[in-house]
Amino acid sequence: MRLMTHNITFVMLIFAVFFAYAGGASDNNSQNETQVHALTFAEASFLAVAASDDLRYSRAAQAVMEGAWRWGIRAYFPRLNISVSENDRLQRIGADSFMKNYGVSVEQLIWDGGRTSMSRNIERLDLDLSYSRLDRMADDVAESAITAYRGVLSSRAILEIKISALEILEEQRRILNEEVNLGLALAIDLSSADISIAETKLDIQSLKIDLAELERQFIELLDIDVLPVLAESVDIYRTLILPPAAAAAVLAKEQNPDLNEARYSILKKQMELKYASNSWMPVLKLIGNFGLTGQSYPLTRFNWSIGISVDFSTSWLQNRFSAQAGWEPPYDRTAMLQNNFTPLPDPASGYGRIQAKLALDLEQKKYNSTLEQIGRIAANAIEKCVLAGQKRDLAVEAAFLGSERCRIEEIRLGLGQITRINLMEYFIEQTQKEIAVVQAATSLLEAERELERFLDLGPGGLALFAESISSVSIKSMETD
Repeated sequence: MRLMTHNITFVMLIFAVFFAYAGGASDNNSQNETQVHALTFAEASFLAVAASDDLRYSRAAQAVMEGAWRWGIRAYFPRLNISVSENDRLQRIGADSFMKNYGVSVEQLIWDGGRTSMSRNIERLDLDLSYSRLDRMADDVAESAITAYRGVLSSRAILEIKISALEILEEQRRILNEEVNLGLALAIDLSSADISIAETKLDIQSLKIDLAELERQFIELLDIDVLPVLAESVDIYRTLILPPAAAAAVLAKEQNPDLNEARYSILKKQMELKYASNSWMPVLKLIGNFGLTGQSYPLTRFNWSIGISVDFSTSWLQNRFSAQAGWEPPYDRTAMLQNNFTPLPDPASGYGRIQAKLALDLEQKKYNSTLEQIGRIAANAIEKCVLAGQKRDLAVEAAFLGSERCRIEEIRLGLGQITRINLMEYFIEQTQKEIAVVQAATSLLEAERELERFLDLGPGGLALFAESISSVSIKSMETD
């Protein structure tokens, strides 16, 4: 009866580990009650994102680039230039002159074939792509916190299993020692039991060291002083809910992060090709000048002019033409025509359009290839989750059968068919089965999270998506 009690206690302690919640602790007295807040997955992700120096720097750099892009709108407005000069001439023959000139010139872009707008659109796409990468960077930081969280939970569960097994083994060793003293067992069995207990203690010490390192890394990742109570747990009996492979493929094609980035790249390459194709179009600008001149203050003479400038540039020729007309009161009129022609200014730039076309074709082929693979990748990810779930279920079944075997072997011990050291070996084997359950449950969580990230879903979003698909299917069936 005593052996049966020990065995039942062992099994209960083992399975209790999987339902353990690191819940909030409360201290009650006659006057007040204090509750300790428990840390969830979502809160750990938020703390990790808030504590990331790299992410904070990247966001600051993004804000700087955003500000620079906004100032780029100045390209549409007039460009103002103010000049001041004084030309003093002292002559040995003739009168000295002290000419003072103040001038203001204004240049306004009228038309450039849309190149300024396209250039700003390309910069906008770069910023949007940078924002998308920032979001993915934040997701990576949050995911590292969730992974560390799961690692701590798994290590704690395994440590509890080992500690519970040690307690059972030490109790069996105590009973074995009494049997040796009564001549019912051999001394060598006691030595074997001591070796098994020593090995278990070494495993526990190693697990404690590893757990302390995991907790330290988790604390550094969250940038906190003390690790709080953890609210989550490893649930080995959690129901696996997965969407159909076809629905997962459709969702992946809509919001997979890699596909979204590829779409941004294609849009950018299309604009770069259009920019290169429109490079031959002339640039039309309006020019205005106003000046004050004189030999002494106040300056009494002034002049003004207005004109137009046309710049036609290709890789084979460059031609700049400008025409201005003005007035210098009270009697003078001015006019100026100027044309500059440069043959073969940059023949190599003629290949810019070809390079842009090749880059666009390459991006489109890469996108089409990824799009064709996305359904297969989603199906493989779902199959991986199914296999991980089956492995978890088999591990749970093996642990249950192992506990039944321990119960049977305890009966056999009472019948004298095995020794107590054999029973201890079965207990150690059962411990490994229970650890395998924890590892399989953790692997299932990792496979599900990998699929969620592939579909750009948050933690727990996979089950919600599967339930929404199921409800839509039921409604459609009812409608039919």
